[in-house]
Amino acid sequence: MTPADRGHPPLSLPEVAAIAREAHAAQQDKAGRPYAEHLQAVAEGVRRRGGDDEQIAAAWLHDSVEDDALSEQWLGDAPLTRRTKDIVLALTKRAGEPKEAYAERILATPGARLVKEADLAHNADPARLAVLDATTRARLTAKYATMRALLGLGENPLP
Repeated sequence: MTPADRGHPPLSLPEVAAIAREAHAAQQDKAGRPYAEHLQAVAEGVRRRGGDDEQIAAAWLHDSVEDDALSEQWLGDAPLTRRTKDIVLALTKRAGEPKEAYAERILATPGARLVKEADLAHNADPARLAVLDATTRARLTAKYATMRALLGLGENPLP
């Protein structure tokens, strides 16, 4: 049972954003930008796509466990809704996990596909990819297209 399940209010979106920014403060993306910019863009992408507060909170935290910025124990104990936690865990890639199994878990978790869609859209943003070397850009473009296909998202991501 989570704190939110026991009657404690879940963290507000500004609180979740502050925690995510702090947890990822030392991290940069592949282009050398502060990682929190990616988290904010994904959260904004979820909002633009009609996502609710639980999905927006998950967007802020979507890489936190995978990147060891926050522990799975922290997530389990955090005053967040069960749905937010489930989305974060669905989006957390596991070592050696086939991409098909990862996509199946996302599709099986209510609300996770929309968050992953916003994540992929930001990752595949041509402006972000343009600063990478050609080999990395080609590898990532193919990787993101494969995941979009596995999730049934089509070919053209919207920012």
